[in-house]
Amino acid sequence: MLVRQSLFQSVLDRLDTEEEISENEETAHRIRGLNVSFVATVLGGETPQAHRADEAYRDNLGDPIAPEPEPAPEPTPKEPEPPVIPEHLTRTSRDEVAAELAITSDHSREALQEKRRGFAKANHPDSVDAAFREPATIRMTLANQLIDEAIRRLKR
Repeated sequence: MLVRQSLFQSVLDRLDTEEEISENEETAHRIRGLNVSFVATVLGGETPQAHRADEAYRDNLGDPIAPEPEPAPEPTPKEPEPPVIPEHLTRTSRDEVAAELAITSDHSREALQEKRRGFAKANHPDSVDAAFREPATIRMTLANQLIDEAIRRLKR
């Protein structure tokens, strides 16, 4: 850059010199607008390369695919046996649930809460068949009432 020349003027001068160099270069033997991958068709029709892909496809095709045999008809499903009610769900009276819980005055609040969780895990209505949810719900309600009464007695 010359001392008295502005930065803009020096950029313009450099661009002019680059343009002069590119005009002096020899032009390539190529038609503008057609890239290297352009292939013209032959007067006889398609190019020979077009047939090769079809032949390769047919060669790799192999034997004709045999139709699948019809699957054997599935046997008619047997009607499921009705579920059998578990024995513990037949005990729905307050006395039977109380005997199963075996609550005594010696139990602490934590022990009673543990009994509640254990009873719920074994007897929850969601863990039994839909046909037996009503007796399971009755058992859970009775157990919760008995445990709540025992906890209230502890507070007195």
